[in-house]
Amino acid sequence: MERQEVVEGLKEILRTVRTIDQDKVDALTEDTDFITDLGTPSTEMINIAAKAEQKFGVEFEDEDIDDLGSKVKDIVDLILKSQQNA
Repeated sequence: MERQEVVEGLKEILRTVRTIDQDKVDALTEDTDFITDLGTPSTEMINIAAKAEQKFGVEFEDEDIDDLGSKVKDIVDLILKSQQNA
């Protein structure tokens, strides 16, 4: 799966999250920061990670989630890594 496909999939997930500024989802890039750019509550990051696991058919290790950065590229990297290890 290509990185851009993962970003597009994340946009679909983020459109379902009410706490995120929906006007900013369309402009999402790998450099977008969930917390500072989208106003995502840090507690919502776990929910987003769970939705990403479902959407992309992967399973994240707990320590990977604990170490997850707040940029879109961080979760893209984790999804692609998890797909390779599946």
